Amino acid sequence: MKAQEIKFKNLNKNYSILIGSNILKILPNKIRLLCPRTKKIALIFDRKVPNKFKKSISKNLKKYELLNYNFEASEKTKSLRTVNFLLNKLLSKNFNRSDLVIAIGGGITGDLVGFVASIFKRGLNFISIPTTLLSQVDAAVGGKTGINSSHGKNLIGTFYQPSLVIADTALLKTLPRRDFLSGYSEVVKYGLLGDLNFFEWLEKKIDCFLNVDPTIINSAVRKACMAKCRIVVADEKERGERALLNLGHTFGHALESWTNYSDKLLHGEGVSIGCVLAFRYSKELGYCSYENVDRVIKHFKSAGLKTELTDIPSELPDAEEFIRLMLNDKKVKNGRLNLILARCIGKAFVSENVCVDRLRSFLVNELDYSS
Repeated sequence: MKAQEIKFKNLNKNYSILIGSNILKILPNKIRLLCPRTKKIALIFDRKVPNKFKKSISKNLKKYELLNYNFEASEKTKSLRTVNFLLNKLLSKNFNRSDLVIAIGGGITGDLVGFVASIFKRGLNFISIPTTLLSQVDAAVGGKTGINSSHGKNLIGTFYQPSLVIADTALLKTLPRRDFLSGYSEVVKYGLLGDLNFFEWLEKKIDCFLNVDPTIINSAVRKACMAKCRIVVADEKERGERALLNLGHTFGHALESWTNYSDKLLHGEGVSIGCVLAFRYSKELGYCSYENVDRVIKHFKSAGLKTELTDIPSELPDAEEFIRLMLNDKKVKNGRLNLILARCIGKAFVSENVCVDRLRSFLVNELDYSS
């Protein structure tokens, strides 16, 4: 299948996002064009990537001096310790700024390796090969890199655009079902925040999507990437419109932190619950209708995603602790909590300086309902 190309253009860097099934074979030619002075390539693999893909990528790049590294990609290894290890690996092999690092894995791998590339000698060539649905439609696009700290998720990071993104959708068939479904929440998010037509298309195509129909998958990934590119090009450093991409994330990140970034709650599951909470809170404040909330819940449920706090196999925080975790989020400015809320499906907005007392009351009711 021929790769579909989306061109990302902003003031700092232009690059391509290539989308298609079984398109990894184009990688060597793209490297020759984009990084003609490269002699050494570091291939940083998420250990979960199937060996046949690892071997294929390494074989196709055998003309280069390769550094292969496999690691257990998790929220706990997305840390300064891993960053320091990788930096020392690159330094010990005498990598320079004309060389290249390639991230092959999910969002954690891309965030981590992108951060390493951004700080290594003030900038190393970087290519992203996202292997999960979540990373293909979100994490690999837009230039955000980051690692976690004991205080919260993605609190240490940079804005650093890759030289190329290759989203090979054939890799999605290798994912565990739960991981695949988790990524779907990020696809739905683009419809919820700014594109009712896309959301309605997803409602019609949900069965095909869940059956990993390649035509539908490629279309959905392309539509999601185009939506994110439009927003990021207009607001790369998240000073305005880009904040809309955080729909569901402030609630979700708090829940991920509470569950200690464990398998009790995957990132996409936190996002689906977070989106439901954002729409419910929007309804409570009089911004959107019950019908909109109900429609959001029904669609997430039809995809097998979590929608309720009771879906989390864990004790839940009380409202005060929930808010404390939300206030640790990087979207807090000058001690004020900002939330992404919605007037209806397809029309999200940034609500600044959220009334914490009103939010606390809402969370008390949600938690009481869940007890």
